[in-house]
Amino acid sequence: MSKPKAKRALKDNEARAQLKTVRTSPRKLNVVAQLIRGKKVQDALAELTFNPRRIARQVKKTLESAVANAENNHQLDVDRLYVAEAHVGRSIVMKRFHARGRGRAARVEKPFSHLTVIVRERVETA
Repeated sequence: MSKPKAKRALKDNEARAQLKTVRTSPRKLNVVAQLIRGKKVQDALAELTFNPRRIARQVKKTLESAVANAENNHQLDVDRLYVAEAHVGRSIVMKRFHARGRGRAARVEKPFSHLTVIVRERVETA
């Protein structure tokens, strides 16, 4: 007597990978995520490989994970995949302080982000 299996949240031609609590602001992460939205997976990986931003390496790992999930878990064709969605969301914000003159303090906020990458198999039109 177990609980019934939950329905799959994604369509049959989609796969997802998530990067949780990454130490960068959502605005900076969204700049990199915007580069790959709607592109073919091979083009997106090439774009991230040569991107100078530090966070691009972690976005590339997440995209590679989504491709691996599509191939191994959902039996999708890797050559026909493209980045359907790349969501960026806010996570926790660590609050710290920076000592200033005359015994005062300045607030320092260290934001974290979440990233969700969804790849979809392109339907071939005959």
